[in-house]
Amino acid sequence: MQVSGDWQNRGMDLSPKYAAVLFDCDGVLVDSERLTNTVLWEMLNELGWQISRDECVSRFVGKMLRDEADVIEEHSGYRIDAEWLSRFRERRNDALEMSLEAIPGVAEAVRALAVAYPGRLACASSADRPKINLQLRKIGLFDVFDGRIFSGMELPHSKPAPDVYLAAADALGIDPAEAAVIEDSPTGVTAGVAAGAHVLGFCPDSPVHQRPEVLTEFGADETFDAMDQLPGLLMR
Repeated sequence: MQVSGDWQNRGMDLSPKYAAVLFDCDGVLVDSERLTNTVLWEMLNELGWQISRDECVSRFVGKMLRDEADVIEEHSGYRIDAEWLSRFRERRNDALEMSLEAIPGVAEAVRALAVAYPGRLACASSADRPKINLQLRKIGLFDVFDGRIFSGMELPHSKPAPDVYLAAADALGIDPAEAAVIEDSPTGVTAGVAAGAHVLGFCPDSPVHQRPEVLTEFGADETFDAMDQLPGLLMR
């Protein structure tokens, strides 16, 4: 389903269709995947794994590195540890501080939705909390999500398990089946579906995003390719 972005000019009733909207962060709110994946690609090559940029994207986007230790050891002979992960996060954060940008149109869409969903927008990410906070501050949306930011790293299981979405729904006092989840990766879509939410897959034309049919195959109920379409999908 595709919805026109001219919702502001069509007299649309801005009543919410769902009890809450739960956003992934990387690839949905922020255009971070290229930056993060470039740092990861460089560091994996430094370990001796001559992985291509494209394979690095396909293997690791949407996943937590700590969960991929076996794969990295298999290809590099090196077991990543807390020290290596700390170096990765330091280099990654430097890149994000220098070059991170918002997904085009996301600030306008999120702030419009914040009016329709007061106190019922949350950010639920697999990333560590410092990274989430850094990114939301960098793009000027921290105030929208402050107090409703959830990190999968603080829970027993991260995506593709539903824990982070279930935690967000519980904190908001809603049934997760009444929430909309905004995701861009198979891992995230799987988590949203497992939580029982209505999942919208974000599929812009980008080398670090998926084709619509891929997210649909993993269970996304709808897909869209531009953020100006999102309010029309979430409001009556």
